[in-house]
Amino acid sequence: MAEEKSGLLIGANDKVPVVEAGLLGLQHVLAMDVYVPPLIIAGLLSMSTAQTSGFLQVAFLACGIGTLLQTSIFMKMPMSQGPSYVPIGAIVGVFMANGAANGGMAAVIGSSAVAAILLILLGLSGVYQKIVNTLIPSIVGGTIITCVGLSLLPSALNDNIFKASGNIYQNIELAAITMIALLISIAIGTHFPQLQRFFKIGSIVIALAVGTIVASFMGLMDWSTVAKADWFTLPQFTALHYGISFNLSAIITFIIIFMVLTTETTGTWFAMSAVTKENITNKQWNRGVIGEGLSCLVSALLGSTPMTGYSTNAGVVSITGVASRRVFVAAGTWFVILGFFGKLSALLAAIPAAVIGGVFAVIVVIIMLSGLNVIGDLNMTGNKGYIIGVPIVMTLALVFLPEKVVNDAPQMLQYLLGSPITVAAITAVILNLLLSTKKSVASVSTIN
Repeated sequence: MAEEKSGLLIGANDKVPVVEAGLLGLQHVLAMDVYVPPLIIAGLLSMSTAQTSGFLQVAFLACGIGTLLQTSIFMKMPMSQGPSYVPIGAIVGVFMANGAANGGMAAVIGSSAVAAILLILLGLSGVYQKIVNTLIPSIVGGTIITCVGLSLLPSALNDNIFKASGNIYQNIELAAITMIALLISIAIGTHFPQLQRFFKIGSIVIALAVGTIVASFMGLMDWSTVAKADWFTLPQFTALHYGISFNLSAIITFIIIFMVLTTETTGTWFAMSAVTKENITNKQWNRGVIGEGLSCLVSALLGSTPMTGYSTNAGVVSITGVASRRVFVAAGTWFVILGFFGKLSALLAAIPAAVIGGVFAVIVVIIMLSGLNVIGDLNMTGNKGYIIGVPIVMTLALVFLPEKVVNDAPQMLQYLLGSPITVAAITAVILNLLLSTKKSVASVSTIN
């Protein structure tokens, strides 16, 4: 049973009825702030209202296709794909340097497509799993997972609550109410086993529903955007609209970005493996990278931003106890539906950031604790404390690094400074090679 092995109520390969899978899949969709990076990019590129709506639409569609590819065919792990924050600066830079509104997006699409194809070739070569097996033992993998959660916590609190639009006191109240609703649901599910299937498994949807209802009574829900949205729309702003062009410097930029993304995704896969207690095989590593590349290629051709495995999924699985791949197939299906039904996507986008933040903060803490669990023995003998501690310091340093320092750095360095997880992962790998007294031969979650 899944519960005996990992504490989960429903394991990765357990079957879930279609209707229940659909509702639980929607829960993952609600917990993922996938609409935020596209909206940020649209604002920075001065897109029109129609273009912004179209950009959000293709992002949902890319999330859905990528999720279905990874969960059903390639990685075959419970995982949803979503747009990363990392490429935002690169997309804006390439767009502006290649004609802006007159050909800039064509260059972004072409560069992203080339980098995605190279990622597919990396998976086909079989090299990726060898890199993971050699460089990432449990202490490194656990540290990376810890840093994934740690790097997201300031965003959950600042971007979604303290610095979100609106009255800060109302935002704090709304986040607190949502978080309390989440904890009450989990407590009811814990103490009343007969209600567990509804309250614990559905705790995130319940919390988000409570938060949204309260926000509506507080006048913080913008229902006008939902009313104005069309019921059904076809994607309009894709590669067929923008065209495709190739620029060497832009391609090199995106290759570097995809290296960063792959490092982050590796941490996300480790996190999910730790939560489900399911080892990642060598074949899965390679197929996962192929799936990641195909996901990004589809996204590029749709005119969207690069996709990556979303780390919030691991936190949601820990909270709900549901890891069934059927649920994630349902989540992918929901994303595809959102890519065509404007009112549904507008409704999700209208949920106040503070409501999302109240749940998101708990999710990322769970991810962080999962990393410490993977590390296991925290007895800081020898140089173990440095291998774990310094990457954590680097993560926090980059999270709180002033924007002026980032903006003054060379462009290529900015991409690294914008990804605390990547810097933490590189730091952990190097320190383990230099300071470890034991030679590890197996990675945190890899078997032959």
